[in-house]
Amino acid sequence: MSTQFESLSSVDLYTEAFNVDMPALPVGKDVWPRKPGVFIRLKRVEPAEPPEDPSGDKPEKVAEVGQFGLVPTWVKSASDAKLRSTKLVNARAEAVTTSNNFRGAWLAAKRCIVPMMSFLEDDFRSGKAVPTRIARVDGRAMGVAGLWESWSGADGTTIVSFCLLTVNANSHALMHRYQQPGAEKRMPAVLNEGGYDAWLSAHPEKAREFLRAYPANWLTANPVQK
Repeated sequence: MSTQFESLSSVDLYTEAFNVDMPALPVGKDVWPRKPGVFIRLKRVEPAEPPEDPSGDKPEKVAEVGQFGLVPTWVKSASDAKLRSTKLVNARAEAVTTSNNFRGAWLAAKRCIVPMMSFLEDDFRSGKAVPTRIARVDGRAMGVAGLWESWSGADGTTIVSFCLLTVNANSHALMHRYQQPGAEKRMPAVLNEGGYDAWLSAHPEKAREFLRAYPANWLTANPVQK
């Protein structure tokens, strides 16, 4: 599971890499479950029918701050949301249409891009968990496919949240080394830079085509220095 990632290192990167303005609310460098992080979504979303501009103009995007760990709309209380969200930071790409936790956001076209400099995975090959930073070889920002949701409680509480979409990495030349021994290997669905807008605006049945493993030779892994 990818439960921690590093926010963009510079405010300017939001505009340079994703063509959006940085949200007004500040976020920390390191993001883990239930901590605030930035995600990018379409400014306007219509359930099951994302807007498509026939003129060919790029869809309008907005960067927003939300809790890392999805809160499904059917959750009954804020206390329940707190318990569930820590376990809902990753959504399996193969199960988004069948999972009760993520199906609503997927069918409502609430797809997003999670900008990050890197994500962390544990390397157990030495017999101990060694936190390892996975980043692009060229040092540029990554955009990971995700889902977002807005939950409202009976008391008026609102929680905006997001999660990362993950894909199988058992045969990935780099990512197969990490995570618990014997467990299925997973990795975030890192999007190609040229596909950001298309991912956000694609119809649900086409969106799955964007969820694939990022090439190993475009990534680098380094143990985290304490």
